Amino acid sequence: MKYIISTLGCKVNQFETQAMEERLQQDGHFPIVPGEQAEAVIVNTCAVTAESGRKSRQMIRRLRDENPGAVLAVCGCYAQLSPEENAEIGADVIFGTGDRMAFVDAVERAVESGGSEQKIDRPFSRKALELLPAGAVAGRTRAMLKVQDGCRNFCTYCIIPYVRGSLRSMPIENAVTEARRLSAEGFRELVLTGIEVASYGIDLDGSPTLADLVEAVAAASGGMRLRLGSLEPTVITEDFCRRLAATGKVCRHFHLSLQSGCDRTLKAMNRKYDSAFFLARTALLRQHFPGCALTGDLITGFPGETDEDHAATLDFLRRCAFSELHVFPYSRRPGTPADRLPGQLTHAVKNRRAHEAKAVSEETGRLFREACIGQVLQVLFESEEDGGCTGHSDTYLRVWVPEPGLRGQLRNVRITTATEENLQGELQ
Repeated sequence: MKYIISTLGCKVNQFETQAMEERLQQDGHFPIVPGEQAEAVIVNTCAVTAESGRKSRQMIRRLRDENPGAVLAVCGCYAQLSPEENAEIGADVIFGTGDRMAFVDAVERAVESGGSEQKIDRPFSRKALELLPAGAVAGRTRAMLKVQDGCRNFCTYCIIPYVRGSLRSMPIENAVTEARRLSAEGFRELVLTGIEVASYGIDLDGSPTLADLVEAVAAASGGMRLRLGSLEPTVITEDFCRRLAATGKVCRHFHLSLQSGCDRTLKAMNRKYDSAFFLARTALLRQHFPGCALTGDLITGFPGETDEDHAATLDFLRRCAFSELHVFPYSRRPGTPADRLPGQLTHAVKNRRAHEAKAVSEETGRLFREACIGQVLQVLFESEEDGGCTGHSDTYLRVWVPEPGLRGQLRNVRITTATEENLQGELQ
């Protein structure tokens, strides 16, 4: 069959989509080319915010209208949260956040025989991680490996624990096997991802830690460098940093879940740290990974956030000196404690504060890029453009060099220029 597959949301969704697409292609199916009609439309949805749910519905409707004769299949967090709304849109196959391979089976049955199928389980009944093949459908440069699913943090603004369920981790021996395979296939970078990867191993016998996992994967990864998905700051300790740095393979880029720089707001969010703790974790990372890039997530306009709270956050962002910040105006999500909090702010206030936070992020990001001039960065080249090649440094900055033919290579580059979009340099 001919299919089209679309993904919304996080890197875990991206990983699960590539695993499903790999299975589809193994079964002899192939993606449409421009101008063709799909026999199956597959949408992997997101529900992290109410806006994410709206975008998921929008994507489903658009692809349905563009492929009117296709089987419409949806999965993911929004499908788990609101299966009835997906059915109203016209979905034939509706699965939630579990059993991706069974979902593919259901899509194949629907295309072959017609009919509809729905499977929405109870996320907290899941006791083991579904082991999906790591890799990437297109290209052989960067691969992803989901090593963990579920969350137990229950932040007051977040629906994800309720749609992803309890913590489930991949046994270290399985991760090692996948790392060896990917290295043998020629991948040059492996991204270890999960819903709350900092809690890796709590559910496994012996309670191995994320540091244990990274050390084992690094030893088995051959010529691949390793990159970590989003981290809770609570996992960052002296021992954690020392052990990761000793592998010599962990990229100098750490994405930290900040959410606010105001202690009062952090407490209302049910975050497990305060701003002083967070700032100390950034210092540890910079001590053990000199020149590292720190990126983060921030929510503006949380219920009850005052002008003074917002000002404290902006000041904190300047002290953290992020190379990039993902800023989101607070989005009410029915079913979460924050949705019932007093002091809900207007869209105008939330958006204005988001704009101000982005301006601080742009300034600290510019200073970080300019500081790279004269440095030698390790770059994994991924594509050819403008007569040269572009890739990402170990600090996750886009780097362009004027030489073609470098795709898939890890090379050292001396940075000569910093622009708003990327760095430019010369091969060493």
